[in-house]
Amino acid sequence: MTPRLETIGLSLGYEGEVFARGIDLTLDPAEIVAVLGPSGSGKSTLLNTIAGVVPAMDGRVLVDGRDVTRTPIHRRGVGLIFQQPLLFPHLNVRDNVAYGLRRQGLGRDAARRQADELLSWVDLAGYGDRRFHELSGGQAQRVALARALAPRPSVLLLDEPFSALDLDLRQRLAADVADTLRQHGVAALHVTHDPGEAAAVADRVVALEDLFR
Repeated sequence: MTPRLETIGLSLGYEGEVFARGIDLTLDPAEIVAVLGPSGSGKSTLLNTIAGVVPAMDGRVLVDGRDVTRTPIHRRGVGLIFQQPLLFPHLNVRDNVAYGLRRQGLGRDAARRQADELLSWVDLAGYGDRRFHELSGGQAQRVALARALAPRPSVLLLDEPFSALDLDLRQRLAADVADTLRQHGVAALHVTHDPGEAAAVADRVVALEDLFR
């Protein structure tokens, strides 16, 4: 079985200064791995390097067996969800979800139909005409999930996307998201500082410090 995601000897850093070396990590199809670590420990940098937002200092990133280390962000087959939903305030929910599909060249009507299907998958059927300010925090993150899944990524990277929510909602929404990802065969790397959230989400939990050399 070809891994969905594989990092081989990946080194992280900024402006030529390396702070972590030799990260070897493998995610299988539909596998969810949680990475635990305190704030400021490098969790976001790990995700941003895999996504291509931050260049890798050394090593390789493979998605579905394809070396994407030098591939532009939008061609990697990787989705990224941040701590804040970062929805476009000038677009309604449907068009937020359809945005990535339009960038792939899909026509407006077809993209909006697919967006409505994705909203149903995340239990937001009928929310397409709403605006960002009409959503709760949990609903906004579900829209962000639907938008991230719209281009059909092989891998989804979650950067503490539920940290702004209260504990009960955070753990329930994390479990719901995990179920959605498994249904669609999407592998996910979920970074968090919350062991309870990690347990609710992951097939496997690793400590960030154990990945670093």
